[in-house]
Amino acid sequence: MNVFHLPGRNVEDLDSSNFTGEGTLVRMIGVCSNPAVNAYRVAFEAGTRTAWHTHTGPQLLVVTDGRCRFQRKGGPVQEVEAGGVVSIEPGEMHWHGASADGAMTHLALNINAETAWFEKVTDDEYGGP
Repeated sequence: MNVFHLPGRNVEDLDSSNFTGEGTLVRMIGVCSNPAVNAYRVAFEAGTRTAWHTHTGPQLLVVTDGRCRFQRKGGPVQEVEAGGVVSIEPGEMHWHGASADGAMTHLALNINAETAWFEKVTDDEYGGP
């Protein structure tokens, strides 16, 4: 059994090449080894979002605070409240972030997954239909 505590871990600013806006990231690498799971606590300021990206394995987003805005390439922009979970399939092009009017925090669980980053989400894509 392993325990991963958030206090005392490095808090990083979001990488501006893969995110639009402000926020912080805490990495918990190697939460589980079989399957390999990495966890990331990401706090997004209002309007902050990831760039388009994919993962080689599944990703779960557990929303712990606020409202998560997300989109699968070609699909509608959607939102889920704190307590909700978004399940993203391997290879699914997507983005996620905070709503325009409030901050959001999620725990991202990447299962046997590496991330490939693409172009940033435009304001029009973020605003959605």
